[in-house]
Amino acid sequence: MGADALGFNFYPPSPRAVSPAAAWDILRRLPPLVAAVGVFVNWPVDVVAALARALRLDAVQLHGHESPEEARELARKFRVIKAFAVRPGFRPAQLKRYAVASAFLLDGFRQGLYGGTGRTADWRIARQANRYGRVILAGGIKPGNVAKAIAEAQPYAVDVCSGVETSPGKKDHGAMRELMREIEAAQRAPAGLERRGRKA
Repeated sequence: MGADALGFNFYPPSPRAVSPAAAWDILRRLPPLVAAVGVFVNWPVDVVAALARALRLDAVQLHGHESPEEARELARKFRVIKAFAVRPGFRPAQLKRYAVASAFLLDGFRQGLYGGTGRTADWRIARQANRYGRVILAGGIKPGNVAKAIAEAQPYAVDVCSGVETSPGKKDHGAMRELMREIEAAQRAPAGLERRGRKA
């Protein structure tokens, strides 16, 4: 449908988790120029690297409590996306500790969850975070609010999951098509948005 990247969730407690074998079955059929991103939560660095190599992933998304040192080690071989939950008191300046990351994913916060919360992140904070690197905006994004999210946060990309599902892990093709139409319309918006709002 025009997505620039697909995420493969390797966090077993998630209803969206996929096995490495199932991921490979999808990956080998992806069209050219669609990036494959592995989503990991608190995995040992060597295990993340081994699976990323085996599946030929384009990037690894660290969605847990991974340290700057762990991100730095992985960044020697892979593009790293470091995820942050935008909880009360979040300060964009803390992103500087992960300067090796290719992008920062800012997600909505919900206690006990490592993503897929369906809660909207603070778009003003996401816009402020742009000064520290590429921002991927996540959290509660759906067809009805994606254009506003892009206009307000000015992200490099948007990450959409629960906003286009009929139930956890089950995508709604109609909602996905509507989302992509809204993103395309946002990309045609006035100056300043042309290079923003890539699809992830």
